[in-house]
Amino acid sequence: MLTINNRDTLEWFLGMTVRDVLKAMRYEYALITVTVNETLVPQDDYDTYTVPDKAAITIFHLAHGG
Repeated sequence: MLTINNRDTLEWFLGMTVRDVLKAMRYEYALITVTVNETLVPQDDYDTYTVPDKAAITIFHLAHGG
């Protein structure tokens, strides 16, 4: 089981990647930042960075504008 943003939970599965978490949580923003157990995951690694069971994940999107 994963904890997302200190409030939501998500069932974990073997081989789960950051991209899998984003899809399951329906996060589709262009500018997303993700940490797994307080480690920043580069956006280029979202498809390959595997998430361990019981991880604490923080996902937030960066707002921009003028």
